[in-house]
Amino acid sequence: MTIEVRVPTLGESVTEATVATWFKKPGDAVAVDEMLCELETDKVTVEVPAPAAGVLGEIVAGEGETVGVDALLATLAAGDGAAPAPAAEAPADAAAAPTASGGGAAVDVMVPTLGESVTEATVSIWFKAVGDAVAQDEMLCELETDKVSVEVPSPASGVLTEISAPEGSTVDATARLAVISAGEGTAAPAAAAPAAAAPAAAKDVADAPSARKLMAEKGIESAAVSGSGRDGRVMKEDVIAALNKPAAKPAAPAAPRAPVPAEDAVREERIKMTRLRQTIARRLKDAQNNAAILTTFNEVDMTETMALRSQYKEEFEKRHGVRLGFMSFFTKACAAALKEVPEVNAEIDGDEIVYKNFVHMGIAAGTPQGLVVPVIRDVDQMGFAEIEAAIAEKGRRARDGKLSMAEMQGGTFTISNGGVYGSLMSSPILNPPQSGILGMHKIQQRPMVINGEIVARPMMYLALSYDHRIVDGKGAVTFLVKVKEALEDPRRLLMDL
Repeated sequence: MTIEVRVPTLGESVTEATVATWFKKPGDAVAVDEMLCELETDKVTVEVPAPAAGVLGEIVAGEGETVGVDALLATLAAGDGAAPAPAAEAPADAAAAPTASGGGAAVDVMVPTLGESVTEATVSIWFKAVGDAVAQDEMLCELETDKVSVEVPSPASGVLTEISAPEGSTVDATARLAVISAGEGTAAPAAAAPAAAAPAAAKDVADAPSARKLMAEKGIESAAVSGSGRDGRVMKEDVIAALNKPAAKPAAPAAPRAPVPAEDAVREERIKMTRLRQTIARRLKDAQNNAAILTTFNEVDMTETMALRSQYKEEFEKRHGVRLGFMSFFTKACAAALKEVPEVNAEIDGDEIVYKNFVHMGIAAGTPQGLVVPVIRDVDQMGFAEIEAAIAEKGRRARDGKLSMAEMQGGTFTISNGGVYGSLMSSPILNPPQSGILGMHKIQQRPMVINGEIVARPMMYLALSYDHRIVDGKGAVTFLVKVKEALEDPRRLLMDL
C-alpha cells in the first residue's frame, strides 16, 4: 500500500515552507514516527515523521524546494517486507537508537526531552553500573536541570554495557548517556567499540541552506552559532538569534572568601551546589536587581475561617476525598482580590504592561532539593475541592521530584506559606516575571481589642511583596485588605463579594 507523506500544518498564518534536509533516501526502510525530513518556515523548523513503517519511495520535493501546506513531499510503501536500514543511518537523537553489536542489538540511551528552553542537564546519579542486567523501563539514572529532576528509564531489557556520561558530567539535549546490549542474556559486556564511543556532536551535520546563506551574508562562522536543529544543525533562527545577542559583559569577580583558620578549615565540608539551588540563587538575586520590590503588611483574624473549616472538614473529606485545608481559602481569597486589583496579576514586558485575565497560581513548596513553585492553572475557575486536590497532588509530585517543567511555568501570582515552618513574619521575594507574592505566616493566639474588650484571637500576619514599578502602594494595600476581608468573613468568597 502506498502512503502519501504531506506537509503538516505549519502554524497560524504560515502558508509555505522550504525543505531543508531529507534524513532518508528512496529505498530506505523507515519506522513509524521516524523523522523523514525537516521543513523550515520563516518562524519555526518542523520535522516530518513517517506516518507508517515501510520503505521510502519517491521524494517529490527535494531539498531547497518551497512547498505549501498539504503539498506532497514523498511516497511511502507501507509494510514490513523491506530490509532494515543500515545501522549507521539511524538518527542520532532517537531515544533508543540501535547500533551494531557482536553480542546482540546495542541500544543507545539518549537524553530525554528536557522541556522548553532547557538545553543541558547534569547527571546526578546512576542507579545501575556497567554489567548490570536491566529491565525495560527500569530507572537507569537521574538528570538534574536548573528546574527539575528527570529520571531516565531503560529503553529495552538487557545488560548495561557502557556509561557514556558519568555522574557529575553535563550533557546537552542530544547526548548519549549509555549503551545497552538488548536481550535476555546477562553475559559480561563486550568492550565498547571506538565508533560507539564517539559523541553525537562529532558527526558532520549540514546546516540549513537558509542558515548557510545568512551566515555567508553576515560573515559569521557556523561554529559561532549554537544549532537547535536535529543533531545540532544550525537553523536560520539560530543565526538570527546569534546576530541579535548582545555582547557578553565580563562577569564581576566574586568577592574573595575571608581567610579561615587552619583548625576550622579541616572541620569544614564543601558540597557543590545543585543546578536547582544555583538557579534559585540566581533568580532570587535577579528579582532583587531588576524589580523595585516593596512589601506591605497586614494581619488577619482567622476565627471565622477556622470555624468554617472545623464545621465542614469531615463532611468535605467524605464527599470530595481530600482534606479541607487553609490553602484553598487563601487561594480563593487571592484570586478574588486579583480581579479587584489586576495590576498585581500583571507583568512588565519591555515598555509594556501585560494584564492577565486569568489566574495561574503558584504554590511554593519546600523540598529536600530546594524551593519549587508548581502552578495551578485557571485557579479562579476552580472550587474548593478542586483546589485542595490540585495542591495535594502537586505537593506530592514536588516532594518526589516528579514535577515537569510545564508544571512550574506560566504562573501569574504566588503564595508562599512560611507559617508551616513557624515563621511569624517575613518579606517574600518575587518570583519573576510576576509582580506579586503573598507570604502566609504562623497562626498565633494574640490579645485583640474587639468591641472594647480584650480577647484572644487566632491571628496571622500577611505580607505582600510587589513590584513597585507597576503596582502602587494604594493597589498593594487594597489587595491585602481584600484578602483580609475575605478570610475574616469567608462567606464573601461564596457570594463573590
